[in-house]
Amino acid sequence: MESNNRFIKDILIQNKFVFNKALGQNFIFDANLLESIVNDAGITDGDTVVEIGAGAGTLTKALCAKARRVIAFEIDKKLMPVLDAVLFGISNCQVVFKDVMKLSNKEIADIAGKKFKVVANLPYYITTPLIMRFVESHEFDIESLTFMVQKEVAARLCAKENTPEYGAITPSLKLRGDVVITRTVDRRAFFPSPKVDSAVARIDMHNKYADKNIPKILRLIKIAFSMRRKTLINNLAAATNISKDRLRKELIDCGFDERIRGEVLSLEDFIFLSEKLDFAL
Repeated sequence: MESNNRFIKDILIQNKFVFNKALGQNFIFDANLLESIVNDAGITDGDTVVEIGAGAGTLTKALCAKARRVIAFEIDKKLMPVLDAVLFGISNCQVVFKDVMKLSNKEIADIAGKKFKVVANLPYYITTPLIMRFVESHEFDIESLTFMVQKEVAARLCAKENTPEYGAITPSLKLRGDVVITRTVDRRAFFPSPKVDSAVARIDMHNKYADKNIPKILRLIKIAFSMRRKTLINNLAAATNISKDRLRKELIDCGFDERIRGEVLSLEDFIFLSEKLDFAL
């Protein structure tokens, strides 16, 4: 394991690779940890995997050992010679040097197909938009998404209502998938080491609420958290121009306190309110 780590680090040195802080480049070399991440993702020999951010190819290589096919997207073309060396001789891998966030769903499907699992060691600045981009897509048949993210971000993804970590992303994700933190990862496991610890979070997609008005539910969630310190009535009034008196009556008729705030509402509460509130959002 140590010799393999040295091999990859030597490749980075030989190619005079300079880590780009703006891209959040922090690589993992520990083979045991890499294998654990692949196991956490539930990768089997029948899976197609879309990896976001190949980096030095260490996770890519571990994924290739288990998956039928791996398509790794990498934005930094300076890593091309590094990935050529690390992935040399591996036949079930395709590295695409493009920014996946700038590709259309059709372009991604043309490369990877529509049915795949997503695995990524994400730069922290892109975590939420990238997760939501795949979770909200109707063009793909995604079974699961497994991400290495900042530990605090992982806590927000699966937080309980009425806690400081609970935010709009929590019920929005729960509407489409079940989220679990599979492990925490010390910052010293990365090279170079980031300033924060990380965690692996897995989202198993589901269709539990396929019969619900998902756009309306999401709109209500967004409104409820638009001004976190404000009550739900104040946020709804600002977003809809409906009088507070009417909103107060409707909320009380639904069985809720007029002073309630978005952060105490569960997904089931948002679904219930989206069905009972008698006005368009």
